[in-house]
Amino acid sequence: MKIKLFISLLFSLTGFIFAQNFSLQDAEINQELQDNFTIVNSQHNYDLNPHTASYSAEAQILTGLYEGLFTYDPITLDPSYAIAKSFRISRDKKRWTFILRDDAKFSDGSPIKAQDIIDSWIDLLAEPAATYSSLFDIVEGAEEFRNGLTSKENVSIKATDEYTISLHLKNPASHLTKLLCMPCFAVTKKGQKLYSGPFVLQDESENGLILVKNENYYDSKKVPLNKISILYCNDESENTYNYNTGKIDWLSSTFNSEELLTKDSIQLFAEYATQFFFFKLSEHSIWNNAEFRQALLEATPWDELRANSYVKASTLVYPLNGYKQPQGYVFTDKNEAALLLKEAKESKGISFEERLSIRFAVPDNEYMMKKAEILKNAWLEIGVDMEIIPVADYAYLSNISLIDADLFTYTWIGDFADPLAFLELFRGNSTLNVSNWKNEEFDRLLDESALYSDENHNKLLSQAEQLLLDEAVILPIQHPVSVNLIDLNAVGGWSINAFDIHPMKYLFKRETKDKIPNVVMLIK
Repeated sequence: MKIKLFISLLFSLTGFIFAQNFSLQDAEINQELQDNFTIVNSQHNYDLNPHTASYSAEAQILTGLYEGLFTYDPITLDPSYAIAKSFRISRDKKRWTFILRDDAKFSDGSPIKAQDIIDSWIDLLAEPAATYSSLFDIVEGAEEFRNGLTSKENVSIKATDEYTISLHLKNPASHLTKLLCMPCFAVTKKGQKLYSGPFVLQDESENGLILVKNENYYDSKKVPLNKISILYCNDESENTYNYNTGKIDWLSSTFNSEELLTKDSIQLFAEYATQFFFFKLSEHSIWNNAEFRQALLEATPWDELRANSYVKASTLVYPLNGYKQPQGYVFTDKNEAALLLKEAKESKGISFEERLSIRFAVPDNEYMMKKAEILKNAWLEIGVDMEIIPVADYAYLSNISLIDADLFTYTWIGDFADPLAFLELFRGNSTLNVSNWKNEEFDRLLDESALYSDENHNKLLSQAEQLLLDEAVILPIQHPVSVNLIDLNAVGGWSINAFDIHPMKYLFKRETKDKIPNVVMLIK
């Protein structure tokens, strides 16, 4: 779904797995408790523009501020009606018609109509910095408009009346409603601070945000919380102390488990995500050649690189039912690596004795620096010298396109339960593609897969992933887990799910007895 900077946890979480769901028909909510709900997130530069935001933490906040035709079901994350109240699909599955509810309003009280939705989608396509805009290339004319080859009038999204949208696809795309849950497809007003979601932004500073209930939201009477305070803090002792003393309702930043008084508040669960390293290709780089990349991956000490991983990953796509995983990277063969590198050098007229160099840009944290050192030492043995370039965590992702390096790292959370959620990262014309790798056969397989909704869909995507792996574009590391600190006896409307997205309209505080009065804690 969104990019998440992977920061290693400084404590052991073994045994702290607690899965609790909630019912939308929860016990009667005590409205007197809903005056404020405090969330603490990690500190980084937050982008609250739905069209350009890319962090998972931003996606979480945007569930409170904006809404589109569909939103995530709080438990299953399946598409749930929001501004749309119904839709229909033509027999050829290319024409989609969406009927909007007529009581949806912006935060200023003005009605949300079909043209507002269309204008927002056109603004998304026209935004050069929009990370996810190419996901709408499935719409006739969208890709051409996005690339400046045609006008917006030629994008096949039309309002047939004030509350009806007609959208025509190039090919069938059964995942469309899942895409439309994403914040980037929510309705916005360009250049105006108007909100379409259950909350509005009251205040913003470098230390956090204040959200208050949007009284003009069509479902405002069913939104329990009056205010949400979102604070930014990376100090684990301070966070732990404030959670122990009841000042924090939900902590998604760092904390110290040894100082934590209620360990059953730790919610740890598998995330629909993969951490991997990837090559950023450039025209004159030696690493633009698959033969050289393949040699490096043969020399990679996979066991050491994946040591202490939660769920080791040898491929890119998170395991899904009905999806045959391709052959990934498991074995290390230094002799084979040396031979491959020798042959690659010969093909390019490079002397066998000449050493090669590679630059690896990494977030400046202990976890990533250790991973980089493992690769540096392993590749040194086959004649490749690595320069490690540390970049501040908060600036890493936004500067990948600007940093002069050959290798980078991502942790990618899938947006919907389909291999496409990962493979779109490497489609040649995708705005998600920061690797610059392009392969016509890969793109053809993705396009052909869209024609099917049966086993052929996954079969073709598996072939595409195998091609990506064989081309040695990525180094899969692990499928990470999500860690949150929240007492589900005291908080309702929050459910464990693979995307780690918890729509804010459902959150509320439960009535409980204080368990820890007058806490005094020694901070080491």
